[in-house]
Amino acid sequence: MSTPVSPSVGWGALHLFFRVGPGVDRGAVAAAVKACGEDDHQVVSFAVLGHKADAGFFALGPDLWRLRALQSSLQDAGLELTSSYVSLTELSEYAAGVPDEMKRARLYPRLPPEGMPAICFYPMSKRRQPEQNWYELPFDDRKELMYGHGAVGRKFAGRILQLITGSTGLDDWEWGVTLFGRTPDDLKEVVYTMRFDPASARYAEFGPFYAGMVADVDELLNRLGRS
Repeated sequence: MSTPVSPSVGWGALHLFFRVGPGVDRGAVAAAVKACGEDDHQVVSFAVLGHKADAGFFALGPDLWRLRALQSSLQDAGLELTSSYVSLTELSEYAAGVPDEMKRARLYPRLPPEGMPAICFYPMSKRRQPEQNWYELPFDDRKELMYGHGAVGRKFAGRILQLITGSTGLDDWEWGVTLFGRTPDDLKEVVYTMRFDPASARYAEFGPFYAGMVADVDELLNRLGRS
């Protein structure tokens, strides 16, 4: 076994998106997910709507080698990798006053949340344009903007669970945003509403969106017509 490579705080987070063709080894896919989902690691599988992918797997855990093994095993099972995203669970620099329970939920989340079968993922960054450079703002200004941003998001408590993972230096964008919702309407409404908040309207750039439905591996392959 390889020596674990782990964050000093939090977990690794890996989003994988695949095409599912007729030659997929269903048993090998299930075995790959089961092998990864041990020792504080977990895997959320979901069907993807649209042309970007057929299936997605969101893996979290302390050992990056374990996440890499999942990627390799799913490819060996016949899945075609179309896209991926690498990040880490993190606490925002503006979260100093957050209760310990909320800090643990951000660093060590337990997923998927019950009763929220709709899922959405997208990456994002903060702008660095003239007159819209997030990183030239004083800390207190950024903190005030993010507090206001969070207040808007909290209006969706019970309808949406949001996990923001950090990817600066790890992938092409600065954060990955994973949303779980009771219905797809909830996902649409929260993203639309929060785009009017100044922290997003003035300073946010968004990458591609992936949306779909959470399902365990057997249901996922059944729904995709893969026996």
